[in-house]
Formats: sequence, C-alpha cells, structure tokens
Amino acid sequence: MALWATSCSSSEKLFLASSAATKRRMGSRRRDLVHVGMTDQAETETISIAYKEGDRERPKWADETPFSRLVEALISFKPFYSLLKLGARQVLISTAEKNNIPWREMTKEILESDVYKELKTIQNTSLQYPDYYLSPFHAYDEGNLSWLAAAEAEVATMSMTRRAIPYAPSNEEATQEMRGNWVQAIKQHHMKHSGNVTIQNIVDIGCSVGVSTRFLADEFPSAKVTGLDLSPYFLSVAQYKEKKRPPRKNPIRWIHAAGENTGLPSKSFDLVSFSYVFHECPERAIIALVNEAFRLLRPGGTLAITDQAPKSKILQELSPALFTLMKSTEPFLNEYYLTDLEERLREAGFVNMKTLLTDPRHMTMTATVPHQYV
Repeated sequence: MALWATSCSSSEKLFLASSAATKRRMGSRRRDLVHVGMTDQAETETISIAYKEGDRERPKWADETPFSRLVEALISFKPFYSLLKLGARQVLISTAEKNNIPWREMTKEILESDVYKELKTIQNTSLQYPDYYLSPFHAYDEGNLSWLAAAEAEVATMSMTRRAIPYAPSNEEATQEMRGNWVQAIKQHHMKHSGNVTIQNIVDIGCSVGVSTRFLADEFPSAKVTGLDLSPYFLSVAQYKEKKRPPRKNPIRWIHAAGENTGLPSKSFDLVSFSYVFHECPERAIIALVNEAFRLLRPGGTLAITDQAPKSKILQELSPALFTLMKSTEPFLNEYYLTDLEERLREAGFVNMKTLLTDPRHMTMTATVPHQYV
C-alpha cells in the first residue's frame, strides 16, 4: 500500500507535526490513517500520522472503463439524472443535520437578508461566461449562477468537511484539520522554495463565497488578499458576510472575473490559490487556469491547489452508489481525475511540484515560479 510519506524531510515533519496533537487525540478512531516512522538527517526518529493512499493512481470509476461509461450513460438519461441529483443533494443535507449544521436556517438567513444589494457593486455585466460554467453543478440547474446555490454554498462546504473528516469531535475541529493542514502545506512549501519572498499579495481564484479567502486573510493578516470568482451571486454573499465581521487592516477585495483571464497585472502576487476548483473544470480550463496563475505570480511565488485526491484510499473505495451520486453533480469529474496535474504545471513553467494528502479525501499540490523567470 502506497503512502504519501515513507520518508520525509524535516520540513515535511513540521507539516505533520502541525496537527499532531489533534491527530493523537483522534487516532484511535481513524481507520483511514496509518502510523509512519520517519528519520531525519540527525537520525532521530519521530512517529506521526499520515493519511492513507490507495493502490491506484486514481479510482477505477474515473478510468475509461466499460463500467465508467455505463455510469455516464445512466447520468445522461434525464429522468434518472433528476433522481440522482436529488439523492446527491440529500446526502449533503443529511450529513449537515446529523452533525448539528443548521442547513435550512443558514440558507434562510442569507436569502432573507440584504445580500441582494451587493450584486450591483460586484457584478461585471460585460463578463462573458465560459461555456463549461453554464453547465448544471451540484444539483442546481443554473449551476453556480443562482442565489440558492450562493446561499447554500457555505453550509454545503461545512457538510463536505464533515464527510471528509467524520471522526472530528466537532465541526470546528474538522474545519481546522482540513483548512489548517492546507495552509500549513502552503507555508512549508513557500518557506522552502520562495527564497525568502514574503507573502504580501494573495489571490484566491474560484473563491466561491469566500470561505477559503477569509481563512487565507486570517492566516496572512499583513497580506493584501483578493477573492476572484465567476459567480456574482457567490461574490455578493462573500462581500455581505465579510461586512458583518470586524474590519480588517487589509480589507479583502472581491472581483467578478474569469480565472483564465483575470485582467490582473502580471507578476503581482506571491501566492495564487485554487480551493476545490479544478474538479469542476474540463482539462482545457485547468490548463488555462494554471497558465494564468503562472503569469500572475512573481518569481519565487507559490501556487497552491487543494482538491479531491485521486490517490485517496477512501475515494478509491467509494461504493458504486456513492460515486454515481457524486459524478451526477460534477460534469467534469472524469476529466479532472484523468488530468496529469503535475505535468500540466510543469508545462506551464512551474518547478518544485509537491503533492500531499492533507485530509483523507483531499490533496494539496504546491509549486513555485522559478526565480530566474523574467
């Protein structure tokens, strides 16, 4: 059985140690983890916990197999798709309710608020949406271009977090493990490869309603943070929620634009982040997003991608019922799993690619713009 860490550098040990206390407390309940012994250059041994990888490069259900094609055919049959869409939605709502996440109350609070006033200040009415973005996503016929999708986005993220980390004692600790490991992977990579470049400017592309953007702003309080998304509805919710919290030293800037063509200046950021974006994109869009990230980053800057992990043991062992439900609401999921992401980054000019499982279902991939890039 392959592990993402059979031997680790000292920086990787620090990454693992960042949540060691939480993981030790939870370790007895975690069937998806394995203890890994590691030896550093001083030959001192430490024991930590790593997330398990499966035996394959990707799940069988994501390969071009007869069974995979059968699932695709079933999903394309509209009456069956409608049932699958309802089932997938119910899985998330049920997970939320079982974990005391007030799905209906949080959604109602947004829909009955003054969030609609934010749209005029956010929306770029001249923006042309990419064709793939007009597809139904996540059981919404309008995809991400609706108020309901925007109102439910944060609570759906909370439910997704609990499905990824069901052993956590609380919703807050589940979020801290998922987001904390992601940020720690970014910090470790940047510290190792940036050449002492300080993270002063961050853009979170595909920021949705700003959950990941706010987390980055909290973790890098001296940085100027930009959240960019294609959905003006999501951005309206992001801006509305940000206005409800105490003012920041550096307010978050929200931009309605395409991630493939942001319109932002070249070499103007030290960190470009994509959180749970690429699995919603066809490969051609992924390539365009990666190329735009390279253009935006300064030499020594860091690219960070967190998303579903093709090598996750849990995802590789999903039951046919669950992966059929998942694929029914993610039209480009197969393309994502079949994309060699590290190779696409290499082709764009990135170096120092590193992929880590940062929770049982998700990976964080980091890379660097070369220092000699002009």
